[in-house]
Amino acid sequence: MHEMIQEYAKRLKLSWIRENFHTVNIEDPQQYLLTLFEKEVEQREERKINLLFKKATLPNVSGNPFDWTDIQLGQGLSQESVLEGEFIEAKENMIFYGGVGAGKTYLSTLIGINAIQKYGKRVKFYTVASLANELLEANEKGTLTGLFNRIDKLDLLILDELGYIPLHKQGAELLFQVISMCYEKRSIIITTNLQFGQWNHVFGDPILTEAVVDRLIHHSHLILFGGESKRMKESMMMKN
Repeated sequence: MHEMIQEYAKRLKLSWIRENFHTVNIEDPQQYLLTLFEKEVEQREERKINLLFKKATLPNVSGNPFDWTDIQLGQGLSQESVLEGEFIEAKENMIFYGGVGAGKTYLSTLIGINAIQKYGKRVKFYTVASLANELLEANEKGTLTGLFNRIDKLDLLILDELGYIPLHKQGAELLFQVISMCYEKRSIIITTNLQFGQWNHVFGDPILTEAVVDRLIHHSHLILFGGESKRMKESMMMKN
């Protein structure tokens, strides 16, 4: 009978039950079954979360609480709402602007961790340069549709370090396709050290840059890192 239970559990893909049913010492049959099913669900949820983390490729973080000193939140935002990723449910975007080492990557990573751990969201972290390179490589190999399909399934796309490296013309155009594909369907976090008026240094084409900015600032929130002034915030929100 032991072998038959294992075989049926295997056919039903009940891996925890198959390996552990004989270790649960509960006499009441209903409680016994309930315990088996609870443990099976717990293991599946744990595997799901682990897989989401593996696919997200988030940077390693120290685990220290985020220091909100000198962080200016946009209107209607709170520290809790940002960390809890409420903007993801609304399919809104976040623009994190500030200098190097101000905490932009750290906060975006914490948001990604919470989105996966608490809500089972599908998250993917890229630097802008790495995504552009992956898009170019996929385009050369004929696998671009597959990459687009994977991005299309996300709840949150994190694009880190916009502004550090100018993009190849074709890479910029492919990145624009990704941003357009995400528009009003999923959330994007952009971290950048450039005001919007300087984004042309990255995309290399004024018309393309304006189209990117238009799609990102619609339904978006701006968070300033490093205690920037109100005047700086206003200049960020100007397209030229």
